[in-house]
Amino acid sequence: MKTSWMVALLILSAQGAYSRQQRVHIGVLGLFHPREVVISPVRDGTLHCSVGEDRLAVREKLRVALTRRAITILNSGRSAETVACDDGAGGAVEFMAAVPGKLSRRYFGTLTVKSEEHELVVIVTMELEIAVASIVAAESPPDAPMEALKAQAVAARSFLLAGKGRHADFDFCDTTHCQFLRQPPESGDPAFSAATATSGLVLAYRGEPLAAMYSASCGGRTHSLSELGIAARGYPYYAVDCKYCHEHPQKWVTRIAASDAAGLAPTEASRLQLARKLGWKSVPGNSYSSHSEGDQLVLEGTGVGHGIGLCQRGAAGMAREGASFQQILEHYYPNTEVKPY
Repeated sequence: MKTSWMVALLILSAQGAYSRQQRVHIGVLGLFHPREVVISPVRDGTLHCSVGEDRLAVREKLRVALTRRAITILNSGRSAETVACDDGAGGAVEFMAAVPGKLSRRYFGTLTVKSEEHELVVIVTMELEIAVASIVAAESPPDAPMEALKAQAVAARSFLLAGKGRHADFDFCDTTHCQFLRQPPESGDPAFSAATATSGLVLAYRGEPLAAMYSASCGGRTHSLSELGIAARGYPYYAVDCKYCHEHPQKWVTRIAASDAAGLAPTEASRLQLARKLGWKSVPGNSYSSHSEGDQLVLEGTGVGHGIGLCQRGAAGMAREGASFQQILEHYYPNTEVKPY
């Protein structure tokens, strides 16, 4: 008898004919720049893996390491440029992928491991709806109401359909650079229910899916692209008031050496440049004021993230006051529509 988790995956992967044709390629575990990855089947299953011209039936663990820009299977000594695993017929399979001593995560899809100069590239290809449910589970605030989760599901699905090609070897990564992703939720999880309830629905602008941006909290008002120095190549995003964040601001204060803050400007590019240098908590959001204290620049702000598009805290607040997911999306993405893809 299949577990509820597997039943959930089968339900999600069968949500209409379009989903069987829509798959996404997601680079995972890249945050750790792995040189070794351990792959294993789940629940006494079998992984069928191609290593060069060899085909292996993996029932326990496959230890994959980078050696001189090639992949070596530590269990057997075989080497290849690529390792690919599936259910034996080219289909999805449940498996674990781990970076030793760092992180282990469960996936449902097909797996490809490629070698680059300094690290392994791990790619999971999964059904669109499974990716949506996984993103909703990872991205949403704790205890977010169902209508907020539905809004998140539509935004995530739209991003996956319209935002492909952000990386050379795969469509998206599993970090906040693209969309945060963990293992798929079980069938009783609210994130699963939100993905199922909105299956096939996307956010569209001028009839086409929109690669919808969103952030954790906006500080009381979202930003337009032009405010943050970002060129609009389609949907411009509009600055809208956010009642919940205005009434419950998420405040922060940081101190930065004046020498490090040289060139800091109120743009997303400037914020990201400084964050990459000093850490992601150096400038948590784009809504802040600043003043000098000796050789330091003190930043006082509200909101976390770029503040563009849907505000996750604000969406949860709207849902608690009775707003539907359509009303939430209409508020944060003016002049768009929710439609079947």
